[in-house]
Parts: sequence; structure tokens; C-alpha cells
Amino acid sequence: MVSRADNRNRKRKKWPFIVGGIVLFFILVIGGGAFYIWTQVGNVVESMHSPLDRDSDPERQDQINRLYSDADAVNMLLLGVDERDGDVGRSDTMILLSLNPKTDSMLMLSIPRDTYVNIPDRGMDKINHAYAFGEAAQTGGGTELSVETVEDAFDIPIHSYVRVNMEGFQQGIDALGGVDVQNSTAFSQDGHDFSEGNVNLNGEEALSYIRMRKEDSRGDMGRNERQRDVIVAAMDKAASFSSITKANNILDILGSNVQTDLDMKRLQNLFTDYSGTRNNVETMEIEGDGQTISGVWYYVVPDNEINRIHSTITEHMEQE
Repeated sequence: MVSRADNRNRKRKKWPFIVGGIVLFFILVIGGGAFYIWTQVGNVVESMHSPLDRDSDPERQDQINRLYSDADAVNMLLLGVDERDGDVGRSDTMILLSLNPKTDSMLMLSIPRDTYVNIPDRGMDKINHAYAFGEAAQTGGGTELSVETVEDAFDIPIHSYVRVNMEGFQQGIDALGGVDVQNSTAFSQDGHDFSEGNVNLNGEEALSYIRMRKEDSRGDMGRNERQRDVIVAAMDKAASFSSITKANNILDILGSNVQTDLDMKRLQNLFTDYSGTRNNVETMEIEGDGQTISGVWYYVVPDNEINRIHSTITEHMEQE
């Protein structure tokens, strides 16, 4: 039996893969078939829309608008933020998506939270500390500094971001009716048993599934792979989701848990021109080594690996 303490702990640890619900949101924007959906979508977009300070630059806005309207490749940073009472929060999950509609392909890069990088104006530290530093400084905020840090670390542009409060995870998966994933290793977590092979996960089970790392010989890398698997499964489920009766529930979850610099026009462009990229997803991992520096454990990535990631993403963006 699950204790109340366990439940409280789970609520604090929810992960951000409501992105499947965002894909459903794209579908509703274009194919809802009912006028009231449009009205509600507009309200949700308004509540989610949260531009960064740098978005006040008209030249930058014109450039990004052209990318979306011309269906050029774009890079999007997904941030899963764990915020608690009395704490500025931290980005426990960072996933970079590179979407190329010309080749209908997507690169998905999981960035380990302990990756040792330069945080602008702060120096070398764990990449997930960028969010907390930005929130504490209150100059641009944690999202802004997280985006800048990823751009600086890999020398690639980030055109859009989606920031998700981890409280939205379980509701999002349940609203989709659960997801199916292929599990490579049998394990138990939080009182749930996950057998090897195909497993169906509801929201609570999916939360436990992506949290496990102690029984995984690959640690965080194995957990990152399960996170990516759940994202892809959620996107596939959302793309085939046909029940308009649950639209209100999905939209409520999005409005309460998601912030993004995407406005309605860019969201529409994403659906009409970029939705095919989910059919060809290539996942990437960052190869590095754990090292203790001044008594703190970091995931240190060599320069040649940084260069490989930069080249791979750049080449993916330039393919036609």
C-alpha cells in the first residue's frame, strides 16, 4: 500500500512529459471541428504564452517568424521544472528537439542534469543550476538563462522553448488514456512492477517508470532513454487521439502547467508543417564521464563530443 508520504514525494517528483498533450493541442487547433474549441484554445495559448526578455527584439522576432512561416528547421528546448515551496526551483529535465520539416525528421537530445558547462555570468557548474541561478537573480528568469546556457554549451540556436511544471505529468498521461512503451529491463519502482517487453502505463505508473535509475546499470542515461520513450509514445498517442470530449481536460492541464514563447501562429505552423517530424525520430545521447571536482560530482563532456553534437544538429537543420 502506498503511504501518504510516498504520494507527497511523488507529487514533488513529477516529470514533464505532458508534451504529448501539447501535440494533441496542435491537432485541436487545426482539426477540432467545433468553434468553441477555437475559443478555448485561444484562451489557453494566451495563458501559456510567456516570451523571454530577448523576444522584445523585433529583428529576432522577424527572423523566427520567417523560420516558422517558411517551414525551415527549428530547435526547441523542453524544460521540466521542479518547483517547491520556499525554493526557486531547478530544471531536472532538459531535452533539445531539432525539427526539420523538409526531411520530416526529429533529433531528440537528452541533456544530463549534471553536465558540466559554462553558465553565462556564473562560470562552470551543473547545467540544471542555470534555472535556479536565473530565478534567484530575477534578471530574465530561469528559463532565459537555461536557454542561453544550452545555446552557449553547444553553439546552436534555440528558437523556441516549452517549460513544463512537473505537476502536470500524471494528469497529462491519464488524459491521453495511458501510453505503451517497450521496456528493455524488468524492474520494480514505487510498488509497481515493470516486466520486460511491451508495457502499458497510466499516469502514476509512467511517473515511476521514468524515475527509476538505481536499478539501471546506465544510471541517468538509462532514465533519460525511458523519458524519451515516454515522450515518443505520448506524441504517437496524441496524434491518433480522436475523443473531442476530453479536449477541455487536456486544455485545462496545458493552461495550468505549460509556459512557452510560441504564440498561436507559430503553433499552427508547427501543426501544419512540422507534425510529420514525429514519424522519424532519432535520439542522441551525450557521452561523458563522471568526475569529482572540488568535492562535487559532475558529468564532464569532452570537447570532441561537444563538437560532434554541434555538427550533428547543424547538419540535421541544413538537410533538405
